[in-house]
Amino acid sequence: MNAFLPSERRARLVLLALLAVSVLPEAILLGADWGIWGSPRWRRFTYEHFAFWTGLLRGWTPNYPLQPWLMFVTYAGLHAGPGHLLVNMVTLVSVAHAELDRVGAWRFATIYALSVLGGAAGFALLSDKLQPMVGASGALFGLVGAWVIWDISDTLRARPGITSLAYAILWPVTLLVVLNLLMFWATSGHLAWETHLGGFIAGALAAPFLDRRRNQA
Repeated sequence: MNAFLPSERRARLVLLALLAVSVLPEAILLGADWGIWGSPRWRRFTYEHFAFWTGLLRGWTPNYPLQPWLMFVTYAGLHAGPGHLLVNMVTLVSVAHAELDRVGAWRFATIYALSVLGGAAGFALLSDKLQPMVGASGALFGLVGAWVIWDISDTLRARPGITSLAYAILWPVTLLVVLNLLMFWATSGHLAWETHLGGFIAGALAAPFLDRRRNQA
């Protein structure tokens, strides 16, 4: 990211890039599903080659040599359909504005990337599902995890005490429940909670090290 660009423009470019990484693949696959271009087989081919498959970590033969490694990243750019994509992208835009203002473009992108990897690791360690896993929700829960840590830190710094701590923990728990319910609906019950948990933990762990306010204090 060019350091000479204004910070607002860098933030806007990062957000647009993250949106494009998810929106463009789904738009191409949706067009193929509808017969506008290509073939309806494109979606199956894409999932077979770029979704996350736990079987590839347990002896399955990959479609290409790097697939068991690349899937830890590529799964996050794919979605199970327009509903799944819409919920995730609305969540991304909602969370991004506050976090970009707080930590800037490259720190935000770093948390997103680490959360993608954390989500994949959570699914790899905790899931025994044979179905493919796709979606940006691991990264989104990582962004939420980072914000939860920052909010708890800010709350305790401004108002130390058990009551403040309880409030700082209660609202994000409520938010997480709502997000999971929305994603449960968007994916017709196919909820990869393991990915959400892994992403959340990754974002929460990264948050203290990437908080610009803390580093400037």
